[in-house]
Amino acid sequence: MSILYLRKTYKIFFKKICNFFIHQSAKRFSGIWSLRKFEKEKKELMKKLTTFEAHLNKRYGRKGTPGREKFEAESLAFKLGEMLKEERKKANLTQEELAEKTATKKSYISRIEAGKSDIQLSTFSRIIEVGLKKRISISIS
Repeated sequence: MSILYLRKTYKIFFKKICNFFIHQSAKRFSGIWSLRKFEKEKKELMKKLTTFEAHLNKRYGRKGTPGREKFEAESLAFKLGEMLKEERKKANLTQEELAEKTATKKSYISRIEAGKSDIQLSTFSRIIEVGLKKRISISIS
């Protein structure tokens, strides 16, 4: 082997090693930079974070205002509808079957489940107890 060949091979080998370390250093540097950028963005987002109550106040007004009262009523109707739908499905009943058992219409059950109907407690109780053979428990806190 000639010395020129060895020098050439050494230079290629040396360049490859240098490129490898440069590449690794760049990856490490970009990782640190990304981490710093992430931490900075995280701090910015944390400053903008609000509580759910603050979000409701901003969107619907404080408790007691007409907008907030409307929202509370609609959210209660939605919750009751979701509870009814979940229990009806657990009982493997269709809306039509539940309506027949409780002497109501399928469209009424559908409106309740969609949160579109302001249902009376006595009607809701009858649907749950007669139609689904379940009990309702109410608590005040």
